[in-house]
Amino acid sequence: MYFGGYGLYFLISIPALLLGLYARAKVQSAFKKYSQIRINNGMTGAEVARKVLDANNLQNVRIEQVRGKLSDHYDPRKKVLRLSQSVYGTPSIAAAGVAAHEAGHAIQHKEKYGPLSLRSIMVPSVQIGSWLGPIIFMGGLLLSMDNLAIIGLILFGATSLFAIVTIPVELDASKRAKNILSSTGIVYGSEFNGVSAVLDAAALTYVAGAIQALSTLLYYILLFSGGRRRR
Repeated sequence: MYFGGYGLYFLISIPALLLGLYARAKVQSAFKKYSQIRINNGMTGAEVARKVLDANNLQNVRIEQVRGKLSDHYDPRKKVLRLSQSVYGTPSIAAAGVAAHEAGHAIQHKEKYGPLSLRSIMVPSVQIGSWLGPIIFMGGLLLSMDNLAIIGLILFGATSLFAIVTIPVELDASKRAKNILSSTGIVYGSEFNGVSAVLDAAALTYVAGAIQALSTLLYYILLFSGGRRRR
């Protein structure tokens, strides 16, 4: 009786799924477009990141190249900024924007930016809750064990909270990137519009991710409430 609400699931989840697909297509399109436009100063993504880091007294942060597409990230534990192959050695507008964005996370870390600190604290629970939460929740429903189902909800809820906290972290990093690139003259004129297009598209993916997580959590809550009423 718990698994008859597929219509409700699709009603709640499909809009969020479509938004996620749109956001992913938009960021890939923007990145592809501006990856093909060379930045006037000829700086690669790695060089842009290094300049931004050094300008903020972050000479202790290393820059490494990693495999994968759009796999760029900053590791606060090891103080390493990792750039994908299409960013690290590419002198493009897209590479400059992505590199500066990741450097923005390093600056957040240095300044102990609140949302970033909170997100870092949440990582262990999210790694567990994202896959174990739904299992425990469904197990609780099948066995009619409300307490177990609630534990599953809480674990998965941490994933939704993590997705929400991620939004201001990413938006702030993009804002820092735009300000730094503009104030230092790394990009100017129409180049800034390209950087904004790439970073704004990326921001939409995080908003979509949060909406998807919340829609799934809402479905679980409604499923739990419906199951209790049927007993």
